[in-house]
Amino acid sequence: VQLQASGGGLVQAGGSLRLSCAASGRAISAYAMGWFRQAPGKEREFVGAISRLGSTTAYADFVGGRFYISRDNAKNTVYLQMNSLKPEDTANYYCAARTVRIGVSRRDVDYDYWGQGTLVTVSS
Repeated sequence: VQLQASGGGLVQAGGSLRLSCAASGRAISAYAMGWFRQAPGKEREFVGAISRLGSTTAYADFVGGRFYISRDNAKNTVYLQMNSLKPEDTANYYCAARTVRIGVSRRDVDYDYWGQGTLVTVSS
């Protein structure tokens, strides 16, 4: 499966963005999906994940209820809605797919396929 992330950009603190991750080559319903981010000079970190059918989600503590993951398997797309953005949310955001029947994972090593990043810049 190939993953294409989009929707990044420049936004002021307090603003919102919705990232999309479009899959091709195979139905996205075969995969649990995750979002990760990497800021300059920092390690990649988990943002959130959603199970194959969307019944289970998990978020990093720093999300604090500001982000929401959803998926539309009919459109082969997963979304990350980000609200109340902070300057510390500035990073490249990556989507990833995990071949698994159930559950979600916070560990990047558990994911099999990765998209290219989409840059989110939050100005203060």
